[in-house]
Amino acid sequence: MSYISRARSLPDEQVRIASTKMDGIGPEKAIQLRYRLGISGNIKMNEFTKYQIYQIEQMIVQDHVVNWELKRGKRADIEQLISISRYRGIRHRGICHQYGLPLRGQRTHTNARTARKQIRK
Repeated sequence: MSYISRARSLPDEQVRIASTKMDGIGPEKAIQLRYRLGISGNIKMNEFTKYQIYQIEQMIVQDHVVNWELKRGKRADIEQLISISRYRGIRHRGICHQYGLPLRGQRTHTNARTARKQIRK
């Protein structure tokens, strides 16, 4: 079992599947990464040497925001919305979030029935 950018990949997994398990790298970015390194998508992870894994890691760190950096950026964006008292920030902040109201623009007129029942009580 190897770790690439703190994401675990199984030894018998193909590279094209293992690379998409990292947060921030989807199928398109995985294909671009393979082409830049000259790697076939059907090679399994246990066929790589440590140097090749190191090369993949360095390429990912240079060009992409992945795992904890991505999550930290998302959290910072939410904190900024809360601090400037935007509507989305208020929904994330407290009272609405505790009641289970929708945060991302969903309607509450006909949906979110359980959340609206809790508020009425």
